[in-house]
Amino acid sequence: MAKVLIVYYSATGNTKKMAEYVAEGVKKEKVEVVVKKVAETKPKDLLNYDGIIIGSPTYYGGAAAPIRDLIDKSVKFHGKLKGKVGGAFTSSGCIGGGNETTILSILSAMLIHGMVIQGDSDDDHYGPVAIEAPDERAKANCLALGERVGRLVKKLFG
Repeated sequence: MAKVLIVYYSATGNTKKMAEYVAEGVKKEKVEVVVKKVAETKPKDLLNYDGIIIGSPTYYGGAAAPIRDLIDKSVKFHGKLKGKVGGAFTSSGCIGGGNETTILSILSAMLIHGMVIQGDSDDDHYGPVAIEAPDERAKANCLALGERVGRLVKKLFG
């Protein structure tokens, strides 16, 4: 059975809530999903999943240090994540706080690993964004990300 890992860092609980919404979306597609705090995730864990979705609050226009650390350490497995499905989401304190740069930095690392990324032509194109606590718009986009990754994982890994 196809499996998706959602790994996140959350200082205030906002990104954690988003991770839970993304997981709901994956479950709608009848795909196994595991949600883990970044502190509980080792880089080698990434090898055990067909899809990987990373969530981080936005700090100074980028991902939180624990997320960056996981990504930096994942270099050890360069080429071994090729073909896996990826996605990202973020929360921040304001609308112009670097949300897109945070998501794009995570997605850039995934692309360098050779992962497959599917954007959203309808709403948060790169991945869901919440300004402070996730509102209904952010919730809907998180659910959509989970569903999108779940569908793509099923197509690629059945």
